[in-house]
Amino acid sequence: MAFETLIENGVAELIFCKPPVNAFNSQEWAAISDKIDDLGADPQVKVIVIRAEGKGFCAGVDIKELAADSTKIIAVNKGNYDTFKSIHLNPKPVIVAVHGFVLGGGIGISGAADIIVASECARFGVPEVDRGAMGGGAHLQRMFPVQKVRYMYYTGDFINAQEAYRLGAVERVVPLDQLRATALEIAAKIAEKSSPMIQLAKEALTGIEDGNLEDKYRWEQGFTLQAYTEKDSQEARNAFVEKRDAAFKNDATNSAKHS
Repeated sequence: MAFETLIENGVAELIFCKPPVNAFNSQEWAAISDKIDDLGADPQVKVIVIRAEGKGFCAGVDIKELAADSTKIIAVNKGNYDTFKSIHLNPKPVIVAVHGFVLGGGIGISGAADIIVASECARFGVPEVDRGAMGGGAHLQRMFPVQKVRYMYYTGDFINAQEAYRLGAVERVVPLDQLRATALEIAAKIAEKSSPMIQLAKEALTGIEDGNLEDKYRWEQGFTLQAYTEKDSQEARNAFVEKRDAAFKNDATNSAKHS
């Protein structure tokens, strides 16, 4: 199982546990979405905390699955979309506690959440362009300013937890050994309040957001499908799996232009 769950005192924990990097295939993304929906409908649950074991929070999709069969992108897209929607539109508040790398689908999860707590070692990134795909910009833009999002998207550069805190995305930055306790402390504070009132508050706050997050992400996913028709997209995935530099079809042309 790629994850496990615990429920105690009104707080549900969904814990990613798929070593080494918590990168999920299409079936696993679907299962994560279903479980988050179940937790949101469970009357015992007042708050949901999503965290992870291992080297990092979430490395996104299983690139090896897509490198072996590019048609899986349809199922992966659906799993991502459903998971992020399950968090963003969940009737219960969702707190995400991140550490290590927060990539691709990890960005979607974080950007869809209500509150983010980060360890000092957390690093946020969207390497989609280098993997021959699109996606994550809508959720990243819910965390960071537009120009910062574009810089991260175009360059693939990461930002650390301290910078994410400075930009307002992260509520607290704590040592790794305090991450779970900090997330549970915030969750307990919320769980003490009237659950119907908190659910109304979340619905109200979601309704006044600028634009429809799900529509924006769906727009992006259309470009992921278009990207997969490009030979460069398959080459990017193959290079990642084979642990080598990608050789894109325009490299020779670009070299000639600059010679």
